[in-house]
Amino acid sequence: QVQLVESGGGLVQAGGSLRLSCAASGRTGSRYGMGWFRQAPGKEREIVAAITWIGFTTYYADSVKGRFTISRDNAKNTLYLQMNNLKPEDTAEYYCAASFSSDINYSATEYGYWGQGTQVTVSS
Repeated sequence: QVQLVESGGGLVQAGGSLRLSCAASGRTGSRYGMGWFRQAPGKEREIVAAITWIGFTTYYADSVKGRFTISRDNAKNTLYLQMNNLKPEDTAEYYCAASFSSDINYSATEYGYWGQGTQVTVSS
């Protein structure tokens, strides 16, 4: 089992920045690919970014490309999402997730472990 705990969400004005963190505990010795997802009210959960176990390869949804950066520190068992130039449409609950595959994983169904979420609200 892997436990994931997100932090860093909050209220920010449009154009501002936030940095989300996701601390992993439990069976962190396995090589998990990881991702960030978000879900806005009334909408489906969507992938925001993903990263391989080693961290050399990343993926971004078109809507966040150039503004968000995913990274990980395996020594600290922590995943990050740096979010810059935030827009009101970025408002959502953000979740980190871990997959048994060490590669990039695009679908929520490929992730077996999820955090409880952290709310990001961007005001206009």
